[in-house]
Amino acid sequence: MKAVATPAHAPNSIKIHPSWLEKLGDEFEQKHMRDLRSFIKTEIESGKKLHPRPAEYFAAFDATPFEQVRVVILGQDPYHGDGQAHGLCFSVRDGVALPPSLVNIYKELEADLGLPRSKSGYLMNWAKQGVLLLNSVLTVRDGQAASHQGKGWELFTDRAIRELSEKREGLVFVLWGAYAQKKGAVIDRKKHFVIESPHPSPLSAHRGFFGSKPFSKINTYLERRGETPIDWSVG
Repeated sequence: MKAVATPAHAPNSIKIHPSWLEKLGDEFEQKHMRDLRSFIKTEIESGKKLHPRPAEYFAAFDATPFEQVRVVILGQDPYHGDGQAHGLCFSVRDGVALPPSLVNIYKELEADLGLPRSKSGYLMNWAKQGVLLLNSVLTVRDGQAASHQGKGWELFTDRAIRELSEKREGLVFVLWGAYAQKKGAVIDRKKHFVIESPHPSPLSAHRGFFGSKPFSKINTYLERRGETPIDWSVG
């Protein structure tokens, strides 16, 4: 995570789509990102294991270019188990056991659209269709949830949300849980469609996530705008 003076000077260590770097490149010069780089460097040098691997810190931005974003699903932290996080919120690579929140997302997907529950947790098919799977915090210490909160990532991802809210129109923002809903306060709801419900975590899914039908709501909105609906099937 070296500093980026301009998009043209982006180092190879940052794997992020040029469309996002054009919008966010100056963030890497800000104090909060300089402090964040120092913090992560210290974590690594002290032997801490972090998730995901550095090449995947910005994977959500790399998979879904700025102008192709149609839906934003906001997560909180990367998964903190070994081999789980790869830079897309709620997603795990093929062969990795499905985390409980993703199991509940699949249950709601089945109830909402009748899609059978996939054994794969790899959500790249969604990302490639314009679903930005964005965590608020982009790194975590192994086995320690929320261990990198308050270190600067939130300011970076807040900026990304503001850029989308201000410079795009007709997007869908999916805010599951109080954390995401608070983070989504900057979204212009006159320009965009916001879906809110409890988080799909086993602790809260039964309080209103189940039965909320987010996937059909998203597709209905997109179709009303003359856009192709999302194919929510997974592998």
